[in-house]
Amino acid sequence: MDEKLVSEYLGRIGIACPARPDAAALRELHRAHLMAVPFENLSIHLDEPISLAASDLFDKIVTRRRGGFCYELNGTFALLLEALGFDVTRLAARVYGSGGLGPPFDHLALAVRPADGTGPWLADVGFGSHSTYPLMLNGRQEQDDPSGRFQIVPAPADDLDVLKDSEPQYRLESRTRLLEDFVPTCWWQQTAPESHFRINVICSRLTEDGRISIGGRTLIRTSGGVRTEREMTDDDELLAAYREHFGVALNRLPEVVQPSLAH
Repeated sequence: MDEKLVSEYLGRIGIACPARPDAAALRELHRAHLMAVPFENLSIHLDEPISLAASDLFDKIVTRRRGGFCYELNGTFALLLEALGFDVTRLAARVYGSGGLGPPFDHLALAVRPADGTGPWLADVGFGSHSTYPLMLNGRQEQDDPSGRFQIVPAPADDLDVLKDSEPQYRLESRTRLLEDFVPTCWWQQTAPESHFRINVICSRLTEDGRISIGGRTLIRTSGGVRTEREMTDDDELLAAYREHFGVALNRLPEVVQPSLAH
């Protein structure tokens, strides 16, 4: 990612280029990304192919001002951090769900080492409602964050479990991965009837005092701990909500295909 692309990316998330790649800059970049770039699975329901090639990620996230899910968001964020001088390791994780752990490469997260010698930090701008700021990856104590209380604890086979408010979120591997390693599971997430991304439409981002989301046709606001919901039955109203709250301009609405008909 050259200087021009870095400048465009920083403009996308609304901050100036940090003076140096230290922990304070990582915190600012992490929060700004969550505020500006939504976690969304719209491509799956718009029948848009999802590519993890660097140029395609940049085009979607920065040029077209869209969002994405973990492989896209953390994949692109890693490229920005590396261009700014951070040392970044890509890590695979398995997400906890109602049926236990998901498949290998279910999630992509980042271990980041700033130039100031701190870290490694767990950076994750691709898990929906997660930590506002990076977490100390090697710290085993509870870590307070505006989004909740987090803890990273040992798991079998030298893995780590990431907990939010005492609830396990995902199991993180310690082995270094490449973004290409996630391509098969990225395809699985888009096509498999078992993938939870296929059964609902979500678009969500952090706000100054909470979170705003569209789930299906419902606009959900959380502000100061208070949650409100509003159903949008009119298609034009829903398209306008995507533009107003997420900067996502669509010419048609995403359509959920029932999992049994996905193949």
